[in-house]
Amino acid sequence: MRFTRRKMLSQASMAFVCATASAQSNAGPPPAQAPGRGRGGFGPPPELGPDDKQAFPDPPAGFNIRCDDIPHGTLTEVPYDSKTLGTRRQIGVYLPPGYGACRRYPTLYLIHGLGWNNREWMQIRRADIVIDNLIADGKVLPMVMIFPNGDSTMTLADIEANGSGPRMNPGNAQHPSGDPAGGGAGANAARGGRQGMNMEPWLTPFENDLIRDIIPFVDSHYSVYNDRDHRALAGLSMGGGQALNIGIVHPETFAYVGGFSAAPDTKRPPELVPDPEVPRKLKLLWVACGGKDGLLRVSQGVHACLKEKGVPHVWNVDGNAHDTAEWQNNLYHFSQRIFR
Repeated sequence: MRFTRRKMLSQASMAFVCATASAQSNAGPPPAQAPGRGRGGFGPPPELGPDDKQAFPDPPAGFNIRCDDIPHGTLTEVPYDSKTLGTRRQIGVYLPPGYGACRRYPTLYLIHGLGWNNREWMQIRRADIVIDNLIADGKVLPMVMIFPNGDSTMTLADIEANGSGPRMNPGNAQHPSGDPAGGGAGANAARGGRQGMNMEPWLTPFENDLIRDIIPFVDSHYSVYNDRDHRALAGLSMGGGQALNIGIVHPETFAYVGGFSAAPDTKRPPELVPDPEVPRKLKLLWVACGGKDGLLRVSQGVHACLKEKGVPHVWNVDGNAHDTAEWQNNLYHFSQRIFR
């Protein structure tokens, strides 16, 4: 395995790779944290059920460490005009090593979580490193990754004016007293509720922007396939909910859908799967959450609904929390099962 030839970083260096954002901070990059820590404080300790088991082994050591002896993809930030929203916005773009117009590539869309923007998967979760290593090992096909901004109110001007922040528009995170998770705690999270926070910018407006503006922009500006079989959608936390909300009802657009640690923006089960025949058209539906995550109940509800309706899906509950390890691990496994 290629990892055995790479320069392995010290545990202290790995802490920087596994740095994670605070969902409530709007000032500057987040501090480095030890692996296994991340967004927390989401309700009471989770209760594991008989179905809540780890579906895949943990990735090998070094899978998320940048190595100097392999080719690397490129990361850029690209503006686009959203006709749907009437604003100019930004996406992050990863192009794989050796990218060129002489061939076409599949596309993986990755959505960030609450408290961050389109830079999270690039700057904090380092999706590029995970995919670089997998490409080098021949475990995934070279792919383009697109990192949209899941907050439909966030414009290019907002990001440019504030450098690395704000990571979200403060007006969209009006948390009630005693509920720092913005509806992610207690009984409200168990219902998948949205009390105390304006979720709307992450719902229909973003869905329309993604389907009507972002995907057509990517298809017309990059050498990518423009069919469902070569397009995947996944996300973490708030983005995990968005990926499930959108992907489950749009199998004509995406053949592969993944929700990692889905947040309470996830639609309630009856609304999420109004017609089970629709998600059955997906080639892969992936639902995952850490067994130590206080938001586990959201994903448990999704799994129970899909199971009851006979919709095939992966259900992966490992030993992580609401953290970088959870999201990188699932990206590692999910990416190896798409575009095949």
